[in-house]
Amino acid sequence: MSECSKCGLPLQEGQDWCLQCGTGRPGSLSGGPGWRTGVAILGATALLAIGASVAAYAALNKAKPKPKVAVVAVSGAGTTSTPTATLTTPGATTPGATPPPGTPTTVKAAAPPKIPLQTPTPKSTSGANNEANNALFPPETKTTTTKTTSTATTPTKTTGESPESSKEGSGSGTKTGSESEAPSPILLDTNAASVYNPYAYPATLFGDPSLAIDGEEKTAWTAQVQAAVAPKMAEGLILDLKSPQKLGSVTVKTTTTTVNVEVYGALGKTPPASISDPGWKRLVGLKVLKKKSTALKLRTEGKGFRYIVLWLAKAPASSTAANPGAVAINEFELFPSK
Repeated sequence: MSECSKCGLPLQEGQDWCLQCGTGRPGSLSGGPGWRTGVAILGATALLAIGASVAAYAALNKAKPKPKVAVVAVSGAGTTSTPTATLTTPGATTPGATPPPGTPTTVKAAAPPKIPLQTPTPKSTSGANNEANNALFPPETKTTTTKTTSTATTPTKTTGESPESSKEGSGSGTKTGSESEAPSPILLDTNAASVYNPYAYPATLFGDPSLAIDGEEKTAWTAQVQAAVAPKMAEGLILDLKSPQKLGSVTVKTTTTTVNVEVYGALGKTPPASISDPGWKRLVGLKVLKKKSTALKLRTEGKGFRYIVLWLAKAPASSTAANPGAVAINEFELFPSK
């Protein structure tokens, strides 16, 4: 057991340091300087840590380099030039000047001239100035559109009809655009039609007379031709208007064409007993029905009639004594006078 060489505190066996003052046992540190060596090591470590912190802070706060700036130089108005870009690089130097080390140098171009948004049109002058201005500023040219009016020629339509056919068409009731529509036929009672049979032929030789005024062209009143007198006939279809009426025309529709007919009119309470009676007035003379529908104009002289009879005078030529046949009247229409 030994004592500390400095403070005299007893040291245990194997104890290299004094617990009171920190002095080492003689010979324990191979004759080192004692605690001062440890303090020197700690100080050096602290200095290294501080230097590393300062270097890191300087690296983080280092100024970023300025971006490159492109400067475009534009020449005066009226000319076109290619833009020139001047790059500013940190650390660049301008010829003829010596900037301090580390100072970026920027080359500035001249400010571009102001270009107006709209070029004014120069006023015309006389002489050579006028030609010069026109060369620099061509005058505006206005285009004038001329309207051309063409006259259309209406072609003349040639029908090829002969004068005779034109006259025939005008006289046969052909409608034109200027003519008004034909009037409707007079509406008759179903019992207005009856057989006019002054020579008392058998009733079985005649059909239903109302079928000639029913408005249906498919139905017809028929009258059989007598074999003894064929092709002559002496019977007819009579219409009772109940009161005198002024008529203008009649229309006969038949499927047995080439039949010969006449039209008579009469007044009075009863029709005349015979076709030759003076009470009958002939309104249409003997007429051959060549078409299936024929319009006949009445010669009434402005008078009204109560009874109208369609008299069958002669059957078609095909009706003979050997083959008398029958005459069919599909429709018998009356039209008022205009």
